[in-house]
Amino acid sequence: MQADTQHQSSIKPNKKFIRHIIRHYLKYDKENPFIFVSALLAFLGITAGVMVLMIAMGIMNGTQKEFSKKLFVMNYPLTILPLEENALGEELLSRLIHKFPKLQLSPYYTTQVITKNDGAVQGSLVYGVDFDKEAAINPIFKEARKEMPHPFAVVIGEGLAYEMNALTGDKVTIYFSEQQAIGFGTMPLQKRFSVNGIFKSGLKAYDKAIMYTSLEAFEKLLKRKKGSYDGLHIYTENPLDEIEAIKKMLPKSVIIEGWWQQNGNFFAAMEMEKKALFLVLLLIILVASLNIISSLLMTVMSRRSEIALLRTLGATTKEIRTIFFRLGLIIGGLGIVAGSLLGGVGIWALKTFDIITMPEDVYGTSKLPVDLMFQDFGFILIGTSIIIFFSSLYPAKKAAQTDPLTVLRNE
Repeated sequence: MQADTQHQSSIKPNKKFIRHIIRHYLKYDKENPFIFVSALLAFLGITAGVMVLMIAMGIMNGTQKEFSKKLFVMNYPLTILPLEENALGEELLSRLIHKFPKLQLSPYYTTQVITKNDGAVQGSLVYGVDFDKEAAINPIFKEARKEMPHPFAVVIGEGLAYEMNALTGDKVTIYFSEQQAIGFGTMPLQKRFSVNGIFKSGLKAYDKAIMYTSLEAFEKLLKRKKGSYDGLHIYTENPLDEIEAIKKMLPKSVIIEGWWQQNGNFFAAMEMEKKALFLVLLLIILVASLNIISSLLMTVMSRRSEIALLRTLGATTKEIRTIFFRLGLIIGGLGIVAGSLLGGVGIWALKTFDIITMPEDVYGTSKLPVDLMFQDFGFILIGTSIIIFFSSLYPAKKAAQTDPLTVLRNE
């Protein structure tokens, strides 16, 4: 018996015979319609699973990219912060420009203030910047700013403008934490600023809390030492590559941070949600693969006599195993192809038409962002293929173990 098995394993499978039997088993069987229905359900389940996975991953990735783009506006690629007073000055800026001429720099002062206008009061964070340098690295600010008429002009966010009921050209009162002498007492330093422009970043929290004014305003009102800054915003196209090179030439009295460090927890949470969603939706395909197993097992049970007859006519166990293994791969493979096509059509439709709209004040965009990465699509294909591969192994093994003598004796 062992010699016979070894002899059969050495015989090359008849590919023409295998293809003929597979085509026969894929046809609708009137005597056992449920087998065809089960195979069809497996095909539809895998199709739906792949399609949903593609669309869901596209939405997750598109949303992540949209938030990254919005955060880049107010959170710059790189930021240098001083640890000591007067540690960040013009000398360090000159060295950075000389060493890295491609960098775009925008030094700034910053402080917390209270903004008041038309009876409304709102806490804010005001930055003193060079309008031209800031506009070069911040497209939202560039679009909002007007020609600067005097140092005491301010560019505010749309949310803050709404709260303050302030339009471009209006004046708002800003209260600083510094004190000024009034008679025999003191009171917070205050100054009327003219609204030079209103920006809209798409992130409501930033639009309500951030303002920009000139460097001269800080130097005149708050007596800031000229050229001794609170921070330095840096724009570069390759922050991950250049942060180490910049760090090496910085003194110990300053530190440098990347956008991924400032918002690391947020993007880590989004990445974890993306992975969890991928695994959960992969269960749809896992459930659909159970239909492949049940369909093939029912085919094996209903075709036992045919399998036994084929064995007696010379079909090897390897050929029988190959037939049922390929049946599972064909059902699953067709599901992958159909699901990929439908998923591609769905992504195209979501990108082209406003099928789903979102509140812009919450998400920063009214159009659903969809962007399926090739890497994610590859993971979907690999994960689905592995499930289908293992789902086809067991029924193929059971079919190959059919004993023709036992079956024909019982028929």
